[in-house]
Amino acid sequence: MDIFNKYDDQIFAAFWVTIQLTVYSGLGALVLGTALAAMRLSPVPVLTWIGTTYVNIVRNTPLTLILLFCSFGLAQTLGITLVNPDSPTSIVDSNFRLAVLGLTVYTASFVCETVRSGVNTVPLGQAEAARSLGLTFGQNLRMILLPQAFRAVIIPLGSVLIALTKNTTIASAIGVGEAALLMKEMIENEAALMLIGSIFAIGFVILTLPLGLAFGWLGKRLAVAR
Repeated sequence: MDIFNKYDDQIFAAFWVTIQLTVYSGLGALVLGTALAAMRLSPVPVLTWIGTTYVNIVRNTPLTLILLFCSFGLAQTLGITLVNPDSPTSIVDSNFRLAVLGLTVYTASFVCETVRSGVNTVPLGQAEAARSLGLTFGQNLRMILLPQAFRAVIIPLGSVLIALTKNTTIASAIGVGEAALLMKEMIENEAALMLIGSIFAIGFVILTLPLGLAFGWLGKRLAVAR
């Protein structure tokens, strides 16, 4: 416990960054993923093609490459840093926001497929009835399909969020000071690989286990009766 007491402030700060990455990326992925699902379900062939192409390319691209592209491609090559360059914390803020962007772009492809699978669980007759009442595709999606789809895929969305929480460790590749980066630094400074690894493993279990239980409870509570 001496090592934990020595680094406790840094450990809590690193896990706070992990939580922030998860929350911001999760919200962004939910919005983008839902939009992509709508595109894949759209009757417009061009939108369907764009959504399908995005999912197939991004889902099969390693997350590390996406984050490195955001850091080196957007920031260093194109100069897109998403921060005020005159800020004294511009480098740290830029790395964090680019990591959120990369995690959002990557996770959105999995959210899209999860939401689309939820829409497919809605009986076809409901969509046909909505069209017979004169509802447009957008109205049908917003009022009939998506509300039921989200209730049907709460547990799978929870699994996507848990995977996102663990994927935040890859943000250390572009210098974001989250848990994995601190763990690497502690292992280099202290001769206690197993102890340090156990500390961070327990930390991630504390983050992800309540998420799984909460989404499992919500999924059963809000399940659509068929």
